[in-house]
Amino acid sequence: MTVSSIEPRPSPPAAADRAVLTAAPFALAHARLGEAFPALRVHHGPPRSGGGWVSGAQLLHDPAGLRELIDFDVRDGLDRYGTALRPDVAAGFCLHRYCWPVGLLFTLPWLLERRVPVLAPEALSLRRDTGELTAEPGAFFCLPQDPAAGRPGALVVADEAALRERLLTALTEHFTPVLAVFRPEVRRGPRTLWACATDAVVEGLWQVSAALGEEERAVDALRSLLPEHAGARTAPFLAGTGFRFEERDGSSPVRARTRAGCCLLYTVRPADSCTGCPRGARC
Repeated sequence: MTVSSIEPRPSPPAAADRAVLTAAPFALAHARLGEAFPALRVHHGPPRSGGGWVSGAQLLHDPAGLRELIDFDVRDGLDRYGTALRPDVAAGFCLHRYCWPVGLLFTLPWLLERRVPVLAPEALSLRRDTGELTAEPGAFFCLPQDPAAGRPGALVVADEAALRERLLTALTEHFTPVLAVFRPEVRRGPRTLWACATDAVVEGLWQVSAALGEEERAVDALRSLLPEHAGARTAPFLAGTGFRFEERDGSSPVRARTRAGCCLLYTVRPADSCTGCPRGARC
């Protein structure tokens, strides 16, 4: 299959969506995110702090902000599993639960609207107990034929390949300082941290797109973003998506994936199989 044959195509907006499109460059994508996952809500606006909110600036520059986010997973782990998580495991769960929704702020507009936001960590905030995010992108990349190409903040790139490069760059620039802050808590090296980010980016878009009826298009798009062929430039993200098909209980093959990194769930539930774990049949 050639690259040109798998290029993701923008979803043509319905008439009812045109008013949403005029409100914000990513309003349609974020509205569809809420449609797929009602518990995850994105607000357009400046970062918030206090009252359960932790801003990106607090996460990066105030140790209490990072501690507040990780402590949420410490409590959640105890409630969910009935046992205390290892500190590094709680931090790893927290990192994944940051990267998963934040990655969608980039990848879902890319898939649905062919737009890539410029979004620094300081431009967002999170509230873990309610599943809410705020985001205030400073600009966005788009294609020449995009109706929003003439809007303030639009940065026009030549083609789909250039837009993919901008997406990887935007994700890298966002996650690099975040991973650096988490590294002492997670106690793992850069490759393991970027494996976590890779898994969150791939699985986030895969899962949301499946709920929206866009799974095939999303899988093709992700394969073009993170190709496995020799010489593919994906660093610091790991190359390849890990998608495969497997048979379950004699039924038709279903799509699955092998994760880039281990989530360490086995440290909490040693007897449980962890779907897609790279460690093997049992995590």
